[in-house]
Amino acid sequence: MPKYVIEREIPGAGNLSAAQLKGISQTSCGVLSKMGPEIQWLHSYVTGDKIYCVYIAPNEKMIREHARQGGFPSNSVAEVKTMIDPVTAE
Repeated sequence: MPKYVIEREIPGAGNLSAAQLKGISQTSCGVLSKMGPEIQWLHSYVTGDKIYCVYIAPNEKMIREHARQGGFPSNSVAEVKTMIDPVTAE
């Protein structure tokens, strides 16, 4: 199943409280529950003004539908073609 990186522009994301991040996570999980097992949230990285999320889904359309239903921005959605890490250099 394809993996995607979603860039969400959220001004001040890095300053969100733990309670606010919990609320966002709960909203996301609620939408995922309704959408079914084909789409899965793996994890997210919170930076200054953006949140980068990693999802598994059958297509980009499903990723964007999750964002629409949750009220989240999805400024860019990119399919991961491969992963590299330090072991790749060996």
